[in-house]
Amino acid sequence: MHFSKADLANTEKVRRLNIINSVSGIKPGNLIGTRSNTGQANLAIISSVVHLGSNPSYLGFIVRPSEEVRRHTQENILENGWFTINHIRTAFIRNAHYTSAKFDYDVSEFDACGLTEETLYDFHAPFVKESTLKMGLKHVENVAIHSTGTTMIVGQIEHLIVPDEAINKQGYIDLGVADGVGISGLNSYYKLEKVADFPYARVSEVPDFSK
Repeated sequence: MHFSKADLANTEKVRRLNIINSVSGIKPGNLIGTRSNTGQANLAIISSVVHLGSNPSYLGFIVRPSEEVRRHTQENILENGWFTINHIRTAFIRNAHYTSAKFDYDVSEFDACGLTEETLYDFHAPFVKESTLKMGLKHVENVAIHSTGTTMIVGQIEHLIVPDEAINKQGYIDLGVADGVGISGLNSYYKLEKVADFPYARVSEVPDFSK
């Protein structure tokens, strides 16, 4: 099936949304935890977390335009500068999915969706207790993406918690062992399984693929 730019523009809105949200493939499934200065906890499912640097350790994620709907996650991060990223596990996919509902500001998605707030290392933002791979981050900057009206929020890792059995001596994390979940589109979830390992790619060591 081929879609031209014109075809996509003329496709029914929801069908087009589903196609374009799925076409980038499986993305990491995470929950972003924040807390307002008044103590109100917020939890939001995000599938756009990306690696931006290892030293310092930077991650980023995308938030959509906020003109029509309040973005409590973004508001809290701008208010005090702290957030957590918590990997979704297969055991609580359903709970995590429903954090995407547009709850009122004074409703905690933790409570509404049956997840547990966890305070670790005196960190201001709440972690998800049910998650075993999680991070606490300090807000570093916002990067405006003018073409779409979205914003990338960039944070530096202050705390990193990884299951002992999921990380090897070289530091590689096996997300399958950590029971990580991937997301395609807005509501399709996938289990992760490592299928191969290869060494660092050097030109001198590229195999002869013609054989």
